[in-house]
Amino acid sequence: MTIPSTELTVPNHIGIIMDGNGRWAKKKGLPRSIGHTYGAKTFKTMTRYISRRGVKYLTLYAFSTENWKRPLEEVNALMKIFRQYLVDSLTNFREDDIKVVFIGDRSAFPQDIIDLINETEAVAKDRQGMQLNIAMNYGGRAEIVQAVRRLCQEVQDGRLTPEALTETTVSEYLYTAGIPDPDLIIRTGGEHRLSNFMLYQAAYAEFYSTDTLWPDFGEADLEEAIRVFNRRSRRFGGV
Repeated sequence: MTIPSTELTVPNHIGIIMDGNGRWAKKKGLPRSIGHTYGAKTFKTMTRYISRRGVKYLTLYAFSTENWKRPLEEVNALMKIFRQYLVDSLTNFREDDIKVVFIGDRSAFPQDIIDLINETEAVAKDRQGMQLNIAMNYGGRAEIVQAVRRLCQEVQDGRLTPEALTETTVSEYLYTAGIPDPDLIIRTGGEHRLSNFMLYQAAYAEFYSTDTLWPDFGEADLEEAIRVFNRRSRRFGGV
């Protein structure tokens, strides 16, 4: 087990783009679906470790709005994994006191998955530990569009004036309303882009990319990301 440094500042909110499941499986001569299965295991173990590390909010990019374009066989495999995870999550993280919240447009999922999502949130709503935000059918642009639509409706109905709109107002209409912006965004798999993840919220997040594929991401990888975060100078536009 990695021994974390007590001298490091732990980010309040970490977002993770969990990339590389398919490539991990391909390297081993396995179907991509097996990579997602192993990625789900890493999801559980790292969520618990990050919670114990003292992080208050963790947002994991599980399924994007663009992922529906993948081969049907892979999408179906992911739905199967989601179902199993959601069934497990009704008891998962209870001892860790982790609160589970889903962000994204859940209406696109089959009804049984929607029901499991709602039940999982209800079971975990009173927990006081780290908040785990699972981004499913999530896209940063789609999130902003739905926020703008709601704001337009508020203005049209006379409940809000255009002059009253501020950055804070807009943030209150995002899926992440009430959640502080991420301090650190980690992307596994070696890519260096946000891929439509938390576009509004990531304005001043520190970005860290690692070549480690998600199924292989472990405690040592997380600690290195935190060390790099601590070496950054966060000026938020100032000097």
